[in-house]
Amino acid sequence: MVIKNLPAKLLITGILSICSGGCGSSTDDTSGGTTSSSSGGAASVGSGGAAGTGGDAGTGGAGSGTTAGSGATGTGGAEETGSGGSDGAGGMPGAGGGNNGSEEATIVPDPSWTCGMPGGIPLPTRGKLAFRATLQLGETHDVGTTQFGHRRLLDVKGGTLAGDKIQATFLTGGMDLELTLSNGSVELEEINILKASDGSLILLRTCGVAAAGDGVVRIVPDFEVANSSSLAWLNTGKFAGTRVVDAAAGTIQLDIYDISEVAAGEPKIQLKDPEGVPNQSWECSKATGARGSSVFTESVSLGASVSVGASKRGTRNIIPITGGTVTGGMLLSGLSGSVLPGGADYQLIGSTTVLDARYALESKDGEVIVVRNCGPFGALIPVFETRADGPYAILNTKSYVSSDPGGAAGGGVSLTFYERK
Repeated sequence: MVIKNLPAKLLITGILSICSGGCGSSTDDTSGGTTSSSSGGAASVGSGGAAGTGGDAGTGGAGSGTTAGSGATGTGGAEETGSGGSDGAGGMPGAGGGNNGSEEATIVPDPSWTCGMPGGIPLPTRGKLAFRATLQLGETHDVGTTQFGHRRLLDVKGGTLAGDKIQATFLTGGMDLELTLSNGSVELEEINILKASDGSLILLRTCGVAAAGDGVVRIVPDFEVANSSSLAWLNTGKFAGTRVVDAAAGTIQLDIYDISEVAAGEPKIQLKDPEGVPNQSWECSKATGARGSSVFTESVSLGASVSVGASKRGTRNIIPITGGTVTGGMLLSGLSGSVLPGGADYQLIGSTTVLDARYALESKDGEVIVVRNCGPFGALIPVFETRADGPYAILNTKSYVSSDPGGAAGGGVSLTFYERK
């Protein structure tokens, strides 16, 4: 079943009709201890290569600073090494892109965040430049130190992607989720929707890592586009690239290379997550549980749905999140605030429809809560991430379940979250 460009109200009506046969109590994830699995999508391996000079750098690991410095592009692509950039305690760690030698090495991610390349992500410039993207940034939300590490959320409000075989624009509402671990290494996730010049809709979910001291994140992009599209080659391509934030310009640059003919090689640098710290998860959890005390309720406003169509994982339909309100429940009666515009429900429609809503909340007292609510109807699993020493830290340390989405005033949806019993 392909749902194209339906108004949000009609789409929600359709969703609820799917669930009318008895969607029961939900199942849940632990909100911290789940290890991630690979990113799916493109996978390849390779080894070092030439790096350019200049680039972005921050000073420090976890904190609230930003990365900066656009630098000069080196031969063959965008592998920067310079020492410029704004100081801060939450931007990209270190004083340059590779003072530990990792700019030439194959980076082997921690097993909890493999980016689909458990054997290592090669130096992207060993491949052929496929396209370059410039993302325009909106708000930057410094979530703070959470159960996983120091989290920043960067809103994407547009941008362009260009290459020999594709021209596309980024739609507003994308999310760049940057996690700086206590040992200084970085784990990145980006979720964006693009519209190609031929009208094709593309879901781009990007995984990335950086060693402590690196100013450039090495990324593995994963594309979903309709199998019937002339751009279907994106579904099976093998890509790696770099992500550089220029805080002064308000941009993120992604340089993405075709590495289908690049082999893994030495030297290799193995990344290791800190001991005793829960891993963030790439996939949804399938843990189960019953409803306990209510935590809070959301009324979420939605934009018009967009459909990628039948692709490599099924029929992907995306419902943008445009705002909403938050009201406290029994467990967090003092929590009230708003649903931030941005993110979406990136749902897969089939014999079993799986929702995967990614977005953030902001309380009236200024705390930011990152939300992922994921799973089939009757088994939605929310995972929350907020400041570990903040007033809502209980969201990080307990396990929860979610109601199914129900109708709300104004054509959106209402959800209530519960402590898991």
